Amino acid sequence: MPQIIEITDFHLPQLDVYARLSEVQLRRFFEPKPGIFLAETKTVIARAIEAGYEPVSFLIEDKKKKDLEPFVSWTEKVPVYAAEHELLKKLTGYELTRGMLCAMRRKELSAPDKILNGARRIAVLENVMNPTNVGAIFRSAAALNMDAVLLTGGCADPLYRRAIRVSMGTVFQIPWTYLEGGAQEGALTGIHWLRENGFLTVSMALRDDSVSIRDPKFRAAEKLAVILGTEGEGLCDETIENSDYTVRIPMSHGVDSLNVAAASAVAFWELGRRLQDE
Repeated sequence: MPQIIEITDFHLPQLDVYARLSEVQLRRFFEPKPGIFLAETKTVIARAIEAGYEPVSFLIEDKKKKDLEPFVSWTEKVPVYAAEHELLKKLTGYELTRGMLCAMRRKELSAPDKILNGARRIAVLENVMNPTNVGAIFRSAAALNMDAVLLTGGCADPLYRRAIRVSMGTVFQIPWTYLEGGAQEGALTGIHWLRENGFLTVSMALRDDSVSIRDPKFRAAEKLAVILGTEGEGLCDETIENSDYTVRIPMSHGVDSLNVAAASAVAFWELGRRLQDE
């Protein structure tokens, strides 16, 4: 039977992960080992468990208890904290999407070379700091034939609650990890390393020497890495200069660029077409 505990005391230390710890604190919860993240909604939690992440506890709205049925093997092992909607909103400080949260253990991240084993189309994110954009990029990457995602240290954590929610749990379905080095150094190190491993590197940027994303050489490339930069400022000059090509999406009506999440969807669709046609 599930270990359902009705919440009567907001100050239970077991509720700290939902109510009083920041996402940074959760990330460091078990230092030096990986920490905790919060997964939201039944679908996302199921995708996380399928990917090998282990629940620590559940937080659920009373009227949603039936949604625990797919997780019975876990709810018999870990506690389930329950309360009415308004009490949970007061506890967490936000509306629970579909009435369920799950605190889960992080896993050790894989090395980049393991992530790229067999990959032919990958996304590289340089300092994309908005969790919503990171989540949206992951969703597009998973849907549009990207095999993996590499991030510099300046990017928002893909396992932040908002990033996970926006991605619809695809952060658990597509391999990802961080590049070594700092924000800028990581991208440069990644470019040289990718080139050594046979990848053509293309930076998405607005430059006079940019090549159209429709250029057939990109579709023909056996291995291709699409590099996307932070909101507003875009990619660092050094990243662009060290890439094989600078690529731009044709615009109309005087629009100069798309949001990085929207641009990623267009880029992944066009540059992943070789895989779509095989």
